[in-house]
Amino acid sequence: MPNPMAKATTETSRIAPEVLAGYEPVIGLEVHVQLKTETKIFCSCSTRFGDPPNTNTCPVCLGLPGSLPVMNKKALEFAARAALALHLHVEESSRFARKNYFYPDLPKGYQISMYELPLAVRGWLEVEDDGKTKRIGITRLHLEEDAAKNLHEGFPDSAEKSYVDFNRCGMPLAEIVSEPDLRSPIEAHTYLTTLKQLLQYVGVSDCDMENGTLRCDANVSVRRRGAKEFGTKAEMKNLNSFRYLQRALEYEIERQIGVLESGGHVDQETRLWNVAAGRTEPMRSKEFAHDYRYFPDPDLLPVRVSAAWLAEIAAQMPELPDARRARFLADFGLSPYDAGVLTATRELADYYEETVRAGAPPKLAASWIQTELLRQMNQANPAEDAGGDFRIAPNNLAALLVMIEKGEITSAMAKKMFPRMFATGKSAAEIVASEGLQKIDDTSEIERLCRDAIAASPENAAKYRAGHQNVIKHFVGQVMKASRGQANPQAVQETLRRLLD
Repeated sequence: MPNPMAKATTETSRIAPEVLAGYEPVIGLEVHVQLKTETKIFCSCSTRFGDPPNTNTCPVCLGLPGSLPVMNKKALEFAARAALALHLHVEESSRFARKNYFYPDLPKGYQISMYELPLAVRGWLEVEDDGKTKRIGITRLHLEEDAAKNLHEGFPDSAEKSYVDFNRCGMPLAEIVSEPDLRSPIEAHTYLTTLKQLLQYVGVSDCDMENGTLRCDANVSVRRRGAKEFGTKAEMKNLNSFRYLQRALEYEIERQIGVLESGGHVDQETRLWNVAAGRTEPMRSKEFAHDYRYFPDPDLLPVRVSAAWLAEIAAQMPELPDARRARFLADFGLSPYDAGVLTATRELADYYEETVRAGAPPKLAASWIQTELLRQMNQANPAEDAGGDFRIAPNNLAALLVMIEKGEITSAMAKKMFPRMFATGKSAAEIVASEGLQKIDDTSEIERLCRDAIAASPENAAKYRAGHQNVIKHFVGQVMKASRGQANPQAVQETLRRLLD
């Protein structure tokens, strides 16, 4: 139902900062994560993304009469792994129910989901905000099947008809419901980012919002600072990016405060984020909870998770991001910032450790990976997250850094070679040999280059001799340019000072 006060408070920016400061937002997130299985949760249809519409379907996921669902054990294992990473208690016994409602994307007329007996309960996730750590409670994690995808745009008759792609129907989802512990849009953004990183680390999902494998709804209300009771909440949908989540929450918080300040009341409703307009809009009223008429699914047995199987899953869990950051600080002497960047993804952290194990100095490796390597990766594919196709083998990067440390090549030479290493996969030694890039240590050659540089700039030579010592940098630059970065920088400086003095 449209809010009667919405028109008066559309321009939320009119609310004074001191008024906003008098209220406290209360936010909880419901995150749907598609688990990275090869087949759907109750049938053997492929979960491959991007296939032609309605090609990955069968009688089970289409809900045809006489078909029976069979639980995908891998989906259960991934859900249990996610639960352990989130410090949730995995129940020994849980159960699927039928959530009954009618919509074109639900061929059976109900969705199979867990209700009163979820897979895991009472967990938490720690987030960092302004250098402080806060623990966000997690109410539950449960398994369910995804619905199909309604298509309302892109067809010649989209003005009159909608289409349905059933490929997504039956995809395995884990729904992760947080406690209403988040107190700002930035905190919600940080929570979702941290959750995504954790789930990718343990290998249970790609968490790609663009492809729909990570979806988020937000429940938000406001209350006077110091108040104990929660305000009336609105549920936010269509939050298909981290940026939109933060922007939608910022808008909705100010909208609700505007309603209350105008003497109105906030309606309990579901609202959509209108990306083009940059505002939330009413979708449907939620004055009363929907009666989904949940009842246990008679076609599926209760889910039993034995202590032995759970211990086996726990033993296979990788080192989690927080623990890995702490170890990088202790073992490699990295700064907190460097350790944070290098553990952003599991692939990047693995690559760094393999480079160090291959003999690279830890701090030099950290610097080169964060600057030269990530720059090349971003230029090659700006859409990819850090971590993936590194192209330069860890042992090749280590060998390059060892050559720099030993003085066999200059840092300038290495930076020139690096794009060729990235493009070809060749080692530094191969490129040095094939292109004649060995460092110039020959004193007579260095002196010739220095004399040429001094002769080409007599005015700067005069400045140096008049006491302007910084002019030496000009000559060093000219010599390094003339030698294509191959001249020994230390020998160049010493020779220049001797000749100029």
